[in-house]
Amino acid sequence: MILLEFRNLIVEETLTNKFANVKNGNKPDAVNVTVADFDGVKFHISNPGGDKSKLLVSISLKFYKELQDHGADELIKREYSEYLTSPEDGFDVSLVYDLENVPDDYEQVAKKAALLKRNCFASVFEKYFKFQRNEEAGKAMAVIHYRDDETMYVRAQKDRVTVIFSTVFKDSDDVTIGKVFMQEFKEVRRQFQQAPQVLFSQKDPPTELASTDAAVGDNIGYITFVLYPRHISEQAQDNTINLIHTLRNYLHYHIKCSKAYIHQCMRVKTSDFLKVLNRARPEPPKTEKKTYSGKTMTPQ
Repeated sequence: MILLEFRNLIVEETLTNKFANVKNGNKPDAVNVTVADFDGVKFHISNPGGDKSKLLVSISLKFYKELQDHGADELIKREYSEYLTSPEDGFDVSLVYDLENVPDDYEQVAKKAALLKRNCFASVFEKYFKFQRNEEAGKAMAVIHYRDDETMYVRAQKDRVTVIFSTVFKDSDDVTIGKVFMQEFKEVRRQFQQAPQVLFSQKDPPTELASTDAAVGDNIGYITFVLYPRHISEQAQDNTINLIHTLRNYLHYHIKCSKAYIHQCMRVKTSDFLKVLNRARPEPPKTEKKTYSGKTMTPQ
C-alpha cells in the first residue's frame, strides 16, 4: 500500500527551486503560488509587498483556532522561530525567508517549511502523548473539527492514548470497501503484536464518544487507534504523528484506488468476453449468385 507524503511536496519543490536559483547567482524572480492540500488546507507562496528578495509562505487551516487551544502557537514558535512573521491576511501562520541570505542547508529549510501543516497538527498529539507519559489521565478530550463534517478526538488514559476519526463515506459501496480495508489492519496486528490496535465502527460512535455530539448515520464511520506507550515515547512520537495525522486521507485514497482497480478489471474482463463472443459468431452461409448471362458466381 502507498503511504501518502506527510509534507507538501509542491511547497518543498517551489522553495528549493527559488533558493537554488539565488544560490546559483541568478536574480530572484516573482512568485505567486497557491497550493491546496487535504482537509481544506491552503498554502500561499508569494513576495511580501512585491519585494522579490523576500519569500513569504503562509498556511490557512479552518480548524487552527481549535489547535491553538492545544499549544499550536507554541509549537510553531519552537520549530520556526527565526522565520516566523505576522500572518498574511486570510491565513493563520506565515513564514518569511530572506533570499539575500539563503542558508547552505536550504534544502532542509524548504523541507521543514513543507511540514507546516504537519507541525500544526502535531501540537494536539504532543500534548496528549505527554499527558500519558506523565500519567495525567482524566484530562478533557481534545475535539478537532478538521473537516466541515468530520472530527478527530484525542484522549489520554492511564495506559494508552486513544485517537478516533469520524469520516463520511459519500457512496454506499465506499462503506463496504472501507470495512474490508480496515480489516487488513486487524490481520496485520495478528502477525505484529507491536502494532497499534485498530477498531472500526459504522453508524453509531464508539462508547468513548457517548457524551459528545458525534454524528450518527449509515454513511458515518469511526476509526479508533489505540496507541500504547511504545508508540508515543519521545523517541517514537514523531513517526507516530507523521503517520496518524494522514490516516483519514490514507483511507479514502485507497478506497478510490480500489474502486479504480475493480473498474479496470471489469473493463478488461468485458473486453475478453466480447472477443470470445466475436470468435463464436457463426459464418454467414455461402450462396451462389447468377448474372444476367446465366453464369454462376461463387463468392470468394
